[in-house]
Amino acid sequence: MSHKIRLDIANGMSQLGINVQPQDSISTAIFMVLCCVVAFLAYVFVRWGLLAILRSAIKRSQATWGHVMVRHKVFEKLSLTIPAMVLNLVIPLVLDKHAILSSFIDRTLSLWLIIVLVRSTYAFLDATNDMADINQISRNLPVKSFVQLSKLIIFFIGFIIAISVLTNRSPIYFLSGLGVATGLVLLVFRDTILGFVAGIQLSANQMVKVGDWIQMDKYGANGSIDEVSLTTVKVKNWDNTVTNIPAYALVQDSFINWRQMQESGGRRIKRSILIDIETIKFIDEQQQQQLSTIPYVADFIAKRNAEIVTGDAHALQLTNITVFRAYLEAYLKQNNKIRQDMTFLVRELEPSAQGLPVQIYVFVNDTRWAFYEAVQSDIFDHVLAILPQFNLAVYQSPDGSDVRSLLSPITSA
Repeated sequence: MSHKIRLDIANGMSQLGINVQPQDSISTAIFMVLCCVVAFLAYVFVRWGLLAILRSAIKRSQATWGHVMVRHKVFEKLSLTIPAMVLNLVIPLVLDKHAILSSFIDRTLSLWLIIVLVRSTYAFLDATNDMADINQISRNLPVKSFVQLSKLIIFFIGFIIAISVLTNRSPIYFLSGLGVATGLVLLVFRDTILGFVAGIQLSANQMVKVGDWIQMDKYGANGSIDEVSLTTVKVKNWDNTVTNIPAYALVQDSFINWRQMQESGGRRIKRSILIDIETIKFIDEQQQQQLSTIPYVADFIAKRNAEIVTGDAHALQLTNITVFRAYLEAYLKQNNKIRQDMTFLVRELEPSAQGLPVQIYVFVNDTRWAFYEAVQSDIFDHVLAILPQFNLAVYQSPDGSDVRSLLSPITSA
């Protein structure tokens, strides 16, 4: 067939007044040009014909995957294999008498196919990663880590095949040589290997996922996870800075993950106020009447007095700190921003040189940071304002003016 086509080309050129032979360089060059034209036309037909129809069908379709594939130009990149495959079929017919040139072009076309297929696979993997993000699969699985690892493996496979094609040796020959360089490979790709293994552990144990709020003081990270990749975890801090943490560091070191708190629907308030111990006193009947004017207090005082009358052993004489704690419990129980089904405590801690700590240990029913801080601030604003009505005072370390006021009588004397 090749000889007949060459003969027809030679006869056609002779009619034009150009004397060529079927096997000379001119007919070979013309035949190669024709092959390139056929390959180009095949590419045009696929690229602007079939793919145009496919894109039109995808636009009318509701399938998300098709739109993602089009955005990453997966089909366009794959269409570049068409001219290479056409040339790979027809070039051997043209160069059947030119073994060296045929071998060179064949290797070039093979290299072209390898590069195009690697790029197309990369685009497909990127589209897969986007699909995982759209369907929120990435929140539970480190899809990007697997995509990056797949790209790395595909690159090595493509590189080895490309070298084997150029040198005309079996890929097994080069793979066997990798055993010698294993130590170097482990050294160069240490972070990649550790990151991949850590990614599997993080995913299997559900330690972190995209969107989690984590705190890792060692790396200055305190914010939400934006991305989990093969080697790093990207954290967007609350001050809008970004911290990149090695993936394996999350397995080796300790960190705080606030996901459970967010999912529970309650965020803990655990804060103490220091009461000046010198202001803690028993209260007499007159003081009880004064305190009974404060909301929630009258019922508590009446209940405790009844217990004293009935001879209840634990119902000792009331103190202002006891009444204050009872008031705090009642005040927090009627607060609709505090969860009543979670741990609820108003307790005294061990006294110290700074006073008696009265701790509020409750949960706010909204985990949003600004809302939580507003509720916490409102509670302690109220606590500080109501304390004097119980004849209690907050402990405050003496400052310079206090020291000067103590020293002034001595100085004047």
